[in-house]
Amino acid sequence: MRSARLAAFAALALAACEAVEEAAPPPPAVTAPGVAMAPLVLSEFFDCVRREGATLIAAHRGGPAPGYPENALATFARTSARTPALLEVDVNITRDGALVLMHDDTVERTTNGTGRVDQMTRAEFAALSLEGSRDGEAPPTLQQALDWAEGRAILELDIKQGVPFEAVVEAVQRAVATERVVMIVYSTSAAIRLHRLEPDLMISVPIATQADLERLRRARVPLDRILAWTGVAEADADLNAALAARGVEVLFGALGGGARRDDPWTGRDFAALREEGVHVIAADDVDAAWRAIDDADGEGWAAARCLR
Repeated sequence: MRSARLAAFAALALAACEAVEEAAPPPPAVTAPGVAMAPLVLSEFFDCVRREGATLIAAHRGGPAPGYPENALATFARTSARTPALLEVDVNITRDGALVLMHDDTVERTTNGTGRVDQMTRAEFAALSLEGSRDGEAPPTLQQALDWAEGRAILELDIKQGVPFEAVVEAVQRAVATERVVMIVYSTSAAIRLHRLEPDLMISVPIATQADLERLRRARVPLDRILAWTGVAEADADLNAALAARGVEVLFGALGGGARRDDPWTGRDFAALREEGVHVIAADDVDAAWRAIDDADGEGWAAARCLR
């Protein structure tokens, strides 16, 4: 990591820490200093990222690693300390209506329990332990995740099938978190419905053509509140440029091997996505994605200017 880049990160870390005195020297350089991803107005932050030609990383399922399971608070803290990333998490619901973080419909894969999430009570869910957790951490509720993320991170909320939009919007509003979450939906009709519930939300929605954007525009969904999910198969530089020209940021999934890939994504691939006009890269290998983007975008981190 070049010294100028490290100095810029150290300055951001100092500004974000209330306990540091004004005259205190900068902290020692580390490989990837944590940066508080806490913009005041989310739509303006993403607009700035696009104008600056910056690229963000989104940590799929929070950025799990050995000892740090997916959708866990300890994992969010580890990822945020190492990488300035958005945190993508999965919102599910229990039998008694508690919003919780769990990707699957059942808990077998990621916890020490069995059964469907929607057949458990909140208390039964809270008694679970996440597999691979160093301290037996229980899977968190959405409220716990929102509380943890305040002043630290932007959460992308992947709303699983069967979870009412109304319940998630109410939880976000109650936590005063409208300007620090991105809602993930899977159709333009869902985006329109979600926007009508809460007009200030940022929404990630699949966009395959500009006709999809036109449908949103006709429904009076402001395009500056849209992130265009363009899939996992292959980046389309022409579509990306057309979206950027309309003021829409591009979100692409470099997940696993990708829909048409036999091999995992490499640093060279992540850097190529940036050149092809992707503004947010959703990644499983968060560290590799961050290193590649950091090396490719010149001195400093371009998106840091958008957090000021």
